[in-house]
Amino acid sequence: MMSKRKLIRLNAGSQRFQMRIAGLGFRDGHVLVHRAVHETFWTFPGGRAEIGETSEETLRREMVEELGVEVTVRRLLWSVENFFHYEEMDWHELGLYYLMEIPADFPFDPTKIVHRIQDGDDELEFKWVRATREALVALDIPPYFIAEEIENLPLMSRHLVWRDGDLDKA
Repeated sequence: MMSKRKLIRLNAGSQRFQMRIAGLGFRDGHVLVHRAVHETFWTFPGGRAEIGETSEETLRREMVEELGVEVTVRRLLWSVENFFHYEEMDWHELGLYYLMEIPADFPFDPTKIVHRIQDGDDELEFKWVRATREALVALDIPPYFIAEEIENLPLMSRHLVWRDGDLDKA
């Protein structure tokens, strides 16, 4: 019998805290992104951590669930205390963003959606986008600081506090 999952999320009225783990996977100058089809913005693939698992385990689990493949987790790029407003709530998110390798047999086509999956109530779609500041800014992909660093990833893990609006989106 499977035990009930214990996702790391706390609610306090109109405020919410969560721990999210995401991966940046690259191929041929592109990075993989995804979104729930009802949303206008994109994100880097990942999901909420569960109590009792490491962040690397979370990323591997999420990629098996969402992409159907085993990824190789590389180095931690950023740890981010992320503050934003979404769905009428104020969010405080601890985000860990890793460099990851996606197996070569995962579909690659820079012109269309390469993968879709039903994740709970959300239909997710995945696509490859050019790994450039210009492409990420045009795509609307929070947290927005990543667009500024996508062409020159940190060699050592960086920690930062990010509040929506810290950079102009234009």
